[in-house]
Amino acid sequence: MDIERPFNQPESLSGKLVFAFIGWLESRIKRDSRVGATPFFDNALFPWTAELRADWAAVRAEAEAVLALRDRLPAFQDISREVGYISRDDQWKTFMLMGYGIRSERNLARCPATVRAMSEIPGLRTAFFSILEPGKRLPPHRGPYNGVLRLHLGLIVPEPAERCWIRVENERRHWNEGEVLIFDDALEHEVHNDTDRPRVVLFVDFLRPCSGLAGWLNRFVVFAARFSPLVRSARRNQARWERDFYARADAAPSPRRE
Repeated sequence: MDIERPFNQPESLSGKLVFAFIGWLESRIKRDSRVGATPFFDNALFPWTAELRADWAAVRAEAEAVLALRDRLPAFQDISREVGYISRDDQWKTFMLMGYGIRSERNLARCPATVRAMSEIPGLRTAFFSILEPGKRLPPHRGPYNGVLRLHLGLIVPEPAERCWIRVENERRHWNEGEVLIFDDALEHEVHNDTDRPRVVLFVDFLRPCSGLAGWLNRFVVFAARFSPLVRSARRNQARWERDFYARADAAPSPRRE
C-alpha cells in the first residue's frame, strides 16, 4: 500500500510555498538534530525521562480511572479528523490532556500526578492517554512533521509481548510497563495490538532538540501549527466532547451518605 502523510500536496501557490518550506526545514532539522536521526532514540539522550519513569505508577492509576470510562471516550478521529486515513472505527480512543500546546483544563484536573510527571518534559506540545482496544491495528503511516519526537510511556501493556508491538521503519519494539519509547513519528510506522486486552500508553509529542537556525524555525512552525484549520477543528471537536462529557458528569447524582 502507499504510505502517505495526512496532508495532501496543496494546489494554491501560497500552499505550495509553505509545503516547500516545510520540506526544506525537515531536511535541515534532520541534519541539525542534537539527538541524531534514527527510528528509535536512546533514552539516555533525554535525562528527564528518568523522572517520568519514576512517576509511572501514579500516572497508570489515573489512566486506569480513565479506562473505566472508555465507553464514553472519543475515537481519535472524532477529535483529529486527519487520523481518519488510518483509523475509522472506535477502537483507538483518547483522553486528551494537551494538543499543540493548548491545554484541556478539566481533563488535566482529573490527572494531577500525570501533570506533575509531564512538567519535566521540555518542549511538551501534545499529551493524552492513548487506548488501543484488543485486536486494533494501525496500518503503516507517517506523521506530518519531523520537528517533534514522539514518546510512549507504557502504562497497561498486555501479553504476550510479541503480539503487541510498534514498528518504525525496520525496527520493531515492544512496550514495557513503566518504560519509555521515543521515536521519530515522521518515519513510516505501524502498531498492532493482537491481544485480548487494551493497550494504554501516555502519548506525548515534544520539540525535537535542534541547533542553530533549525531550532528557532522549528519552534516557530510548531507554535504556528495551533492556528492551522486542522488544529482549530480539533480544538472545536475536543471542546464539544468535553462539554458533553462533563455535563453528564455534573448531572449525575451524588452518592448517598449514610
